[in-house]
Amino acid sequence: MAKPRSGYRGVDPQVEAEIARLRELMPASGRMLVEITPQPQQGEAIAATFPYPWRRGLRPVTINFSLWPELPRPQRDLLFLRTVAWLLQVQWFKVDWFQGLTLVGVAGTGFELFQQDAVGVLVAGGLTAVAARQLWRDFRSPQRELDADQEAIAVAQRRGYNVPEAARALGEAIEASAALGGRPHLTAAELMRLQNLKAIRANATTAKP
Repeated sequence: MAKPRSGYRGVDPQVEAEIARLRELMPASGRMLVEITPQPQQGEAIAATFPYPWRRGLRPVTINFSLWPELPRPQRDLLFLRTVAWLLQVQWFKVDWFQGLTLVGVAGTGFELFQQDAVGVLVAGGLTAVAARQLWRDFRSPQRELDADQEAIAVAQRRGYNVPEAARALGEAIEASAALGGRPHLTAAELMRLQNLKAIRANATTAKP
């Protein structure tokens, strides 16, 4: 097991060991961008806030280590990998069509302001607003939730899980973590994810030789 980072000294040894284990579980890209932080006050076993572009530095995953051990290890692993995958898929500065359009709009707005062209400012500002809104909707779309689940399962396969057991563990973790957080009902997004995970399990089982 890797030696925990010095920033975790003073934490309970069992918590410190689990943080080190989770860091090893992450893909390499996660280790560079994600920070695991104990948060005993939060009501959920694990949480992460949306990584807005103005929030610089590492993206925190906060864990309530009083609740965390109540989940079996496969559920913890998949829940953690899924949280990391959700954080990593938001890449504000990886230029695609809408991100490029947003950058062009911002640059155009600045240029028109410099030129003191009121009509140009309105046009460029409108372009920026439309592109930024579409980008925001894309990052928060239901498909992103499903994509994060798929990526978590893909990483879990490289950590020794097969697809059916990874999909099962993640589905069970969704329900168990909601119960631990005191939520009597799952959200619409969680129900959608459960249905998709059942389909993944069924397809993987059928595909077995």
